[in-house]
Amino acid sequence: MQTSKSILILGANSDVARESAILWHAQGYQIYAASRDMEALNQFKIKGNLTRFYPLFFDAMDVDSHSAFYRDLPHKPNIVLYAAGFLVQNDECFWDFQSFQKMVCTNYIGAVSILSKICFDTYNTGLERVIGLSSLSGIRGRKSNFYYGSTKAAFSTFLEGLSQELSGRKIKVNTFVLGYIKTKINDGLRLNKSLMMEPQFVANIIVNTRKSGTLIPDMRWKLIYLLVRFLPKSILAKLP
Repeated sequence: MQTSKSILILGANSDVARESAILWHAQGYQIYAASRDMEALNQFKIKGNLTRFYPLFFDAMDVDSHSAFYRDLPHKPNIVLYAAGFLVQNDECFWDFQSFQKMVCTNYIGAVSILSKICFDTYNTGLERVIGLSSLSGIRGRKSNFYYGSTKAAFSTFLEGLSQELSGRKIKVNTFVLGYIKTKINDGLRLNKSLMMEPQFVANIIVNTRKSGTLIPDMRWKLIYLLVRFLPKSILAKLP
């Protein structure tokens, strides 16, 4: 059943974002899909025969463009998903600070910039839900990924505060704390394949949950989350 409500997906070329778009489209939403790679978005639209899927150019790192991007949206969103992400390994960050800056801008600064413009537009009385994709890497600092983890920790903290700020307007905020997913961003990494989640599985939870607050898909990752969060520092330091 078609609805007049719209979804804005920022970072719409990620695997989880695409699967979420398919599910929301099937529910009748209009999908405004934003990314730097317009060609990939258009190919995805044609391949999936998505009639209410509208590609838009969006650059998370170009924060100066965010006001105009939001102002020019054809429809102000009812639901927003921030799925943009960039991963740089620790050893690369050691010697290439520009790569680290790109990661910070994509995972945190760009997210805060655009979400602030969306969420504090009090004229958009139809805003119902804001969703951010974070990571278990941001729960505690670990020697293998503390550069990336620090960007996700900052994003999670922002979303938690945002949830409190928007509660008076009855707007739900979800922070999805994710483990390993079979996605492009993880290609080539040496990860435990038995713990890998499918993008479709994660997307189904994102689209259909009715709860607010922090959510961790998959019981295995909920247990890992608890272990990482409460392990003594001396033991945590021995983990890779």
